[in-house]
Amino acid sequence: MKIKLKKKFVVFVLLVLMITGCGKKTSGDVKENFITKIEKKNSYLMKGTMNITSNEDVFSYNVTAAKDKENYRVNLINQINNHEQVILKSGEDVYVVTPSLNKSFKFQSEWPDNGSQGYLIDSLVKDIKNDSESKSEKVDDGYIITAKVNYPNNANLISEKIYLNKDEDITKVEILDESGNVKITVNYTSVDFKPTFKDDYFKLESLIDNNIPLEEETSKTIDDIVYPLYLPKNTYLNSKDVVSTDEGNRVILTFTGDSPFTLVEEVSKASDEFEIIPVFGEPLLLSQTMGALSSNSLYWTSNKIDFYISSNKLTGTELLTIAESVSSGALSVAKEK
Repeated sequence: MKIKLKKKFVVFVLLVLMITGCGKKTSGDVKENFITKIEKKNSYLMKGTMNITSNEDVFSYNVTAAKDKENYRVNLINQINNHEQVILKSGEDVYVVTPSLNKSFKFQSEWPDNGSQGYLIDSLVKDIKNDSESKSEKVDDGYIITAKVNYPNNANLISEKIYLNKDEDITKVEILDESGNVKITVNYTSVDFKPTFKDDYFKLESLIDNNIPLEEETSKTIDDIVYPLYLPKNTYLNSKDVVSTDEGNRVILTFTGDSPFTLVEEVSKASDEFEIIPVFGEPLLLSQTMGALSSNSLYWTSNKIDFYISSNKLTGTELLTIAESVSSGALSVAKEK
C-alpha cells in the first residue's frame, strides 16, 4: 500500500513539473509573440508622449500615431508651446503639415518604411526582424526587447529597448546612442487595435481647417541673428548678408572651409491660403520640430524663424547636427527676451 502511494506521489510530482515547464515562457517566445501579435493587426491607434534629449535640453511632445492598412497619421504637439505638426501618409503621398502656418511639405518618400519610427509599432517589429541579434529578457515588471535601429540621417542613434509589461503589451520605447545614452523616449499610454476612424482621417483635407488660429506675425525682421553653436572642423563664417524682401528681411550666412555650407534665416509667416511645398527628400525629426531633408539641404522652423541649410559637402547627419545647434541657439535667444 505504501509503495503504491509513493508511486502515485512521484507521478503527481512529475506531472506538475511537466506542466510547469511547458507553461514557462522563454525570451525567444516573448519576442516572437510580439512580432506575431502586431503583424496580425491592420490598424491601430496609439496615444502617448515622446521626450527628445538634445545636449542638456529635453523636448516633450504629446503623440497620437494611427495606422489603417497602408495609411499613417502621426500628430506631434509640443507640450510647451502647443505647436502642432502632423506627418501624414495618404496612399502614395507623404506630408508634414503645420496647421498654424497653413502650410505643408509634400514628399516623394518611402516614409515610414525607410527607417525606424519609435512611435509606430509595426516599425518596431521591422527593426526586430531586421536584426538577427535582437533579443529579449525578462525583468521584474515584464520584458525588454533589444534591437538595432535604422536612422539613415542620424547615425548617432544605434539601438532601441522595447518595454513590455507582464501581459506582453508595449509600454515604452527607448532609443539610444552608441554610448548607451537614451536620446528619445516614447511612452505608450494606450494602444487600440480596433480603432474607428472618420472617413477623411487619413486625407490631407482633414487637416485644412480655416478655423484653426494661425500664428500671429510679430515682426518682419530678425532682430537677433542665430549662429550655429557647432561647426564642422576647419569651417568658419565667411560672410553675413541681410537682404530686404517683400516678406521682410532675409539673413544669409556663408560658411567656408573643409565643410562649406549656407544658412538662411527669415521670420516664418502663415500663408493666407493653404500652401503645399513639394520636396524631393524625407521628413526628418529634429528635437524641436519636423524638418524637410533633401539630398543637400535641410529646412525647418524653430521659434517662429524659418531656417534653411544647404551644402554639397555635408551628409544628412552633419546637416542635422548643425541644425540642432542652430535651434538650440534660437531657443537661447528666445529665453533671453
